[in-house]
Amino acid sequence: MLEDGLSYPVRGDWIGRIIIGGVLGFLSVLLLPAFVVVGYLVRVLEQTVGGNEVPPEFDEWGDLLVKGIVGSLITLAYVIVPVIIYGVIVTTVFGAGAGIGGDAGALIGVVGVLLALSAIPVLFLVYYAVPAGLTAYAVRGEMSAAFDVSLLKPTLLSTEYLVAVLMPIVVAVVTWIITAVLSITVVGLLLVPFVQFYGQVAVFRMFGAAFASVNDRIDAGPAGGSAGSVGDDAAF
Repeated sequence: MLEDGLSYPVRGDWIGRIIIGGVLGFLSVLLLPAFVVVGYLVRVLEQTVGGNEVPPEFDEWGDLLVKGIVGSLITLAYVIVPVIIYGVIVTTVFGAGAGIGGDAGALIGVVGVLLALSAIPVLFLVYYAVPAGLTAYAVRGEMSAAFDVSLLKPTLLSTEYLVAVLMPIVVAVVTWIITAVLSITVVGLLLVPFVQFYGQVAVFRMFGAAFASVNDRIDAGPAGGSAGSVGDDAAF
């Protein structure tokens, strides 16, 4: 999986794609280019699940922009909802401890501290679920698919997907090391967005491949592609 992901971005006519992706990454502070990059990554997921072995081209820019905006909203929803719920629980526990006071209040305060420390596992769960949600959206072409538990469950509970989520950490570390080295010089600093885009494409390739390996019969819905369904429970 790692070898396939790392070789994927440089397949076909890759130089032009990397240049465009790097330039868009450099201009991401303008927001719209950032959405286009996200849209491209969603398209990588879509075409990977569809069986394409070569990265998609930068075309149909309007479609990329729409996919990027929807993909960003999906990611935001996955992050905000758990964080809000988690924040309310922690705040309530700390508030109860302060209100009760004494030994009981101290005990509740300790529980609150433990809950606060559990933020890391919560964030990891968010990180774990987001790629599956984005891939479901990429395949079905419907935002609701990103939150379809029956569609996501086989993927989230699979070993293949777990490995696909952990592997990008390796890619991220390597990318960080390369970025740190390049940042020493001005010329190297200009190359950072291109390296980061390469890493993003490789990572999303691995996410898409893991999703496809678990859900081997996918109803692409309005987005087109392979016919079939993701088990009987995934039917709408």
